[in-house]
Amino acid sequence: MMVAAFKKSFILGSLSWLAILGSGQAQNLDAPQVPSTSGLIIGHRAPNTSSTFEFLGIKYGQAPIGDLRFAPPERYSPPRDTIYNASYWVSALLPLHACSLAIRDCPANIPPETKFPNFTGNGPEIFSKFTARLGNRQDEDCLALNIWTKSLPTHGSQGPNKPVFVFFHGGRFTIPGPHSPFYNGQYFADNEDVVVVTINYRLGIFGFPGAPGVEQNAGLLDQRLAVEWVHENIAGFGGDPARIVIFGQSAGGSSVDYWAYAYQQNPIVAGMISHSGTALSFIPNTPEYSQLIYNNVSSTVGCADGTDTLSCLRRKNITEILAAARKVPTLPTEALVQATFHPTVDNVTVFADYATLGATGAFARIPYLAGNGDYEAGFYRVSAFNANITLSPDQWGLYNERAFTCPTKYASDFRVSHGVPTWRYRYMGGFDNLRLYGSWEDYSYSGSYHGVDLNELFGTAEDVTGEPSTSAQQEFSRYMQGAWAAFGRDPEHGLTNYGWPSYKSGSPSLIRLAPGNQPVGEVFDQAFYDGSCPFVEDNDPRPGRGAF
Repeated sequence: MMVAAFKKSFILGSLSWLAILGSGQAQNLDAPQVPSTSGLIIGHRAPNTSSTFEFLGIKYGQAPIGDLRFAPPERYSPPRDTIYNASYWVSALLPLHACSLAIRDCPANIPPETKFPNFTGNGPEIFSKFTARLGNRQDEDCLALNIWTKSLPTHGSQGPNKPVFVFFHGGRFTIPGPHSPFYNGQYFADNEDVVVVTINYRLGIFGFPGAPGVEQNAGLLDQRLAVEWVHENIAGFGGDPARIVIFGQSAGGSSVDYWAYAYQQNPIVAGMISHSGTALSFIPNTPEYSQLIYNNVSSTVGCADGTDTLSCLRRKNITEILAAARKVPTLPTEALVQATFHPTVDNVTVFADYATLGATGAFARIPYLAGNGDYEAGFYRVSAFNANITLSPDQWGLYNERAFTCPTKYASDFRVSHGVPTWRYRYMGGFDNLRLYGSWEDYSYSGSYHGVDLNELFGTAEDVTGEPSTSAQQEFSRYMQGAWAAFGRDPEHGLTNYGWPSYKSGSPSLIRLAPGNQPVGEVFDQAFYDGSCPFVEDNDPRPGRGAF
């Protein structure tokens, strides 16, 4: 609906800029210009891949401030003939580009610094960058996205129509993501000639406030608006709007799966990839609980019951609201403390019973790739240390199974039972420059922990750690990028042509990635990992509840 309504204004704006640039005019190869619904976007060559361009900080939504705080996003409407310098994480109206040097993350409570004693030399750097301890500026005017592409169409041409990968970062719906070196899209775009997009979306209480009288889950609606922007504009960057793949990790992986249920009739994407998170990975908030914690915050900041709490909270500064949200008591869980302000059941974007919906096929029938790490708990053991929680190896094994392995199995099984092309993987890599702690011989080795696979998909391991990757690691990164690109080019058959069998619950069809750090994928019997998973309809308590 929003896509169709905006088509006319996009065409008029594009024609205006095409008239200025001239049909067939050659691009400035160091500062390419692309007309869009957000104005004329000027990019630059990516710093480490000279044949790839990046366009950073492109606004897709109006600043969600004032009456738009906590509300659904509104499409960005630039002044006529707007020109944006997209050379930095925050675009700026020319000629005021010097103001664009600041990075703007959406407001969030960043996890505290850890004193974990057993880190490797690279461990603190990896942990800090993955948990967004980057010292970035926070600002509500954050609804922006970033694009990497290897080649651009000349004006008047249709362009190469490359597959487009739109990434939803993780972080328990509370931690910022797209400005981390983990998710820099230049290497994936350069190696596979695909278009990579990363987005900002609202987090915590700003994205999932639980406020009465307001449409819920603004952060998920931000994701939808961003993908609509991509659908309208990506052809100008060489991408094919008919081959958009949304992929996400952790909470972002859950967002991808939520999308399939929320937009059954109008998904506007061609493929979906869930890394370490599905709709069954944790339990969303009930409306009653979400309103309870919203009231807790409103009371803490002086917006007492009996007043117009929404108007009152919209006048408070973000620091005061985040401080109050930090004090909200958490629900109990069997493993780690869960986030408080995260998706709420509204039966529009988020539902209460994904087991029933999945079994009945109440989702968009779109090709699906899903997987998880062999030892996701390796990351969460650091979080447990910070919270003074000690679990036995068996308890961590159960956590890994119920929070990651089983939800991935369920989401994949649902697709297969309804004839959806589906593939499933398990990441096994344990490359030395990405170790958090321990050694191969140590039972407490961090292993294939939560999020480590993203370094190989994005090709950013050296950027994250400062330590070069081995030749085998580089080869595996290219193998993984090749698999994802094959899925993007042809979501129904690409991975089959790449040599992967489609997933079938009754026969060995799980792909183990980087087993023994080898640069390959191998077919393995998923029953080895799935045997202890309860029947999904049992609604067995999940130790990983909310711990994303």
